[in-house]
Amino acid sequence: MSTKYKATTTEDAYFVTITTVGWVDVFTRLNQKHNIIEALKYCQENKGSEIYAYCIMSSHIHLLCKGTNGFVLSDIIRDFKKFTAKKIIQTILIEPESRREWMLEFFKKSCEHLRRNQEYKVWQNGYHAEQIYSNSFIKQKIEYIHNNPVKDKIVSNPEDYYFSSARNYAGLENDLEVVTIELLN
Repeated sequence: MSTKYKATTTEDAYFVTITTVGWVDVFTRLNQKHNIIEALKYCQENKGSEIYAYCIMSSHIHLLCKGTNGFVLSDIIRDFKKFTAKKIIQTILIEPESRREWMLEFFKKSCEHLRRNQEYKVWQNGYHAEQIYSNSFIKQKIEYIHNNPVKDKIVSNPEDYYFSSARNYAGLENDLEVVTIELLN
């Protein structure tokens, strides 16, 4: 398996993108976004995850993060995906969701080709990770993360999107604390 876009080192920061299978818009519901926030908090508190920037879009998540205290980021992401996949399916099953049947069928069909026995597949295989190598790269990626909802015309200003660390950087109310980085011009 290629490690070209994997977070295989310890103590290095990465720009990470995790995407749902078929780019299914799972995170259009508040309950699903809150599931992701709670899972990210858990990773911060129990798995050594240090998050500098994030944004939860409708079908994918962007993070600028690293593993600390001996935790390898690839292991954190693996556990995050495994836990959140179960939580996402559980939420679809028990809470109001007009697309329930369609989504469950899609996630079921997405794992038919797998060798191991799995009922649903929520996340695409792997994830995309780019190792952070310079201050300008950090600034570029944080701006990219924060401007994702603006680019998609969800909000006019990055800090107006509640499920993004742009709010942390603007000193506004948020549900997930991050380690902010001073962005110099």
